[in-house]
Amino acid sequence: MSQHILIVEDDRTTRMRLAAYLRERGYRVSEAENADEMEKVISADPAELLLVDINLEGKDGLTITREQRALSRIGIILLTARDDQVDKIVGLEMGADDYVTKPFDKRELAARVKNLLARIADIGQAPQGAPPVENFGPWCFDRIRRRLVSAARIESLTRQEFDVMSALADHPGQTLGRARLAEIMGRASLRANDRMIDVIVGRLRKKLETDPANPEWILTEHGRGYRFVDPSAA
Repeated sequence: MSQHILIVEDDRTTRMRLAAYLRERGYRVSEAENADEMEKVISADPAELLLVDINLEGKDGLTITREQRALSRIGIILLTARDDQVDKIVGLEMGADDYVTKPFDKRELAARVKNLLARIADIGQAPQGAPPVENFGPWCFDRIRRRLVSAARIESLTRQEFDVMSALADHPGQTLGRARLAEIMGRASLRANDRMIDVIVGRLRKKLETDPANPEWILTEHGRGYRFVDPSAA
């Protein structure tokens, strides 16, 4: 079955044009004018991805993002005509995966949709016998609030850190190459020699490892990528 996208947009023309474009690309698309209609659709037919206008009447897109992220790992892309950087940052902090500023190029939005849906599908397919990691050593990986929590401290994660941590924790014991991690993050266009993934892994190690220079959890497989130690096998 085609992946299900739900557009939550109160401008009827924008909503219908975007829905028609995504249907042409093979997606199953539902439409909602507001949060109430959205909830009715979701209860009857859960979606893999929400495209949500921030500036909705009644319950706005930021509130929807916060509430939906507390319930699930559904993909969320915010649509906004606002130029305010604060709104975008707040949206990402509340759990949105991406945002697009209106007027947007439909091809660019379609590319973002495709990448996010691929990442969601990948994250949801942990290897048999190795479930996604939530607790390891002294740490709890709090996916809803995007942070690492221990008895001693709390480490908040940036969006990029969360994406890499999620990918590794969802594939315990497996080595993921830089290209694969970049793809899961929606950055498949990164060059092979781009060191962004290494920098993000380095930041994660500083937050969770006792000795970042001698990591216990995120290991380097030279020439291959990174591997998160399976706590059940450690």
